[in-house]
Amino acid sequence: MYTEIESTARDHGLAILGALHPRLTPTKSVDHGTLLLLGTDAGFWSQFKSSPEGRDGLENPIDRWSKRVIGTLAKQMGAQAHYPFGGPPHAPFVSWALDSGRVFSSPTKVMVHDTMGMMISFRGALLFDQEFDIPAPRLSDSPCHGCVDKPCTTTCPVGAMNAQGNFLVKDCYDFIAQTGECVTKGCLARSACPLSQKSGRNPEQTSHHMSYCKF
Repeated sequence: MYTEIESTARDHGLAILGALHPRLTPTKSVDHGTLLLLGTDAGFWSQFKSSPEGRDGLENPIDRWSKRVIGTLAKQMGAQAHYPFGGPPHAPFVSWALDSGRVFSSPTKVMVHDTMGMMISFRGALLFDQEFDIPAPRLSDSPCHGCVDKPCTTTCPVGAMNAQGNFLVKDCYDFIAQTGECVTKGCLARSACPLSQKSGRNPEQTSHHMSYCKF
């Protein structure tokens, strides 16, 4: 069943970025079944750009796309859809991601995924009542432990992301407003992660997300 869901999600530019059985791995807000976390993959941006939401010029296009596409998948597969937006209350995606064993806290305290690096974009989750087989996590420990240079801690031009793990949001947003460099190129610190560089993320998608970083 997992493989079938994975294939269907891929057809829409989505990937299963985490999976867990809440009964066996206690996590927030859910206590049964199988929880699959869906995020964007390398094929997402072209799918989105050609969608009604990608062309209509209205607000929150990716959230609206996510709700339509993942909501439809949930109905087709007999699952319950959850989203990382639309609250409060907000679904605890950070807890779910960390509990899946495929996401870790980086030295900057920003999440890092075992294949997507710091270019994680969760768009929703599917909760199934039944438990079915899911793959074991790819790694037994954080990929950051084997990263010698840890460029995510030193690349930010204003030190907003640093080795102390204090994300200085105002400094980050002020820099973006003044130069736009991280909007056009994407967050330089996140992009410096070796795994991020292998994620296949379209730079235009990253620029779109960064354009929302405003006070």
